[in-house]
Amino acid sequence: MIVNIKEHMDLIASDGNRIGRVDHVKGEQIELAKMDLETGFKHRMIPVSWVDHVDEHVHLNLTEDQAKDRWTEKQ
Repeated sequence: MIVNIKEHMDLIASDGNRIGRVDHVKGEQIELAKMDLETGFKHRMIPVSWVDHVDEHVHLNLTEDQAKDRWTEKQ
């Protein structure tokens, strides 16, 4: 599944909300694009384990609120 995740794909939470865009995948972490209206101007990191499935978007198994409460900021 990780190989199907490409740069610039939108991340969609389980409640249907777009919460960011993929910058790239680093191991078992997805780094979200820094310059994104939804994620602000900091890189956010989420684990690949949050991914439910991938089609033209990356769909998470968490709601928007759950993801935003749990993602980490890259220093």
